[in-house]
Amino acid sequence: MKIAFYVFSGTGNTLRVCKAMADEMEKSGNETEIYRMDRKTEYSPCGCIVIGYPVHAFNTPLPVLKFLRSLPRGEKTPAYIIQTSGEPMGFNRAACISPMKILMKKGFDVRGTFSYVMPYNIIFRHSDAMAARMWNVVRMRVHSDSQVIASLGKHFWKTGAVEKAVSFILRIEHPATSLIGRGFKAGSQCTGCGKCAARCPEGNIVMRGGRPHFGSECCLCMGCAFSCPSDAVRTSILNAWRVNGKYDFSAECAGDEDIGRYCRSSYLSYFHRYEDRNKSKV
Repeated sequence: MKIAFYVFSGTGNTLRVCKAMADEMEKSGNETEIYRMDRKTEYSPCGCIVIGYPVHAFNTPLPVLKFLRSLPRGEKTPAYIIQTSGEPMGFNRAACISPMKILMKKGFDVRGTFSYVMPYNIIFRHSDAMAARMWNVVRMRVHSDSQVIASLGKHFWKTGAVEKAVSFILRIEHPATSLIGRGFKAGSQCTGCGKCAARCPEGNIVMRGGRPHFGSECCLCMGCAFSCPSDAVRTSILNAWRVNGKYDFSAECAGDEDIGRYCRSSYLSYFHRYEDRNKSKV
């Protein structure tokens, strides 16, 4: 079976997870294709589709919703959703509601949703040790999760009323993204390398006179700020939350004692759920 991944990934975390899952599917004889989602991405019919994206403010990024709305009607293709988020909070579960509704309205057979924790690209920077432990759990999970998709199995979670309400309220982020994005600018450290413009999924950044200029189509993926080699991008009113630079996923994994107070119990519960399950298989 050919399985197509359509992945929106500003800083590469979601893409990394989807690539790991696709690799597992290839090992079991499936054919996979990964399309990095941007405003030019076109849909190609296949045996199964997987939609991957990071959770933004407990919601789906606007470019993903736009892509889904562009899909043809009448498709009965099996579909799955893969979400990544910086913390294992229950509110993130509500982010799949809108894409599921759009897919089902188009006629797709939505058969499951999966949620992974990967390090933040905004708010604050996780330690490399925390990033390594998150990635270690991803590697524990992708084998069984990929088998569910390859066999067209079902995998859903329940979303409570409070989670839905919070997600709905925070959809205000969608119209706010372009307003906030207009305030992005490059500081004096900018070398004019153009990497920010090259990786922008919305084509929102153009180079003029060796400097990046930010338009009104920003979706707050943070790819420009996170990947800037000179940490020159200033992210408007979100600048205090700016995160820059790749994580070292090969670092030594953080121990329980290294996890800070922020969402500590949620992280511990998430890590132990899969680590303990993996130990029991050994």
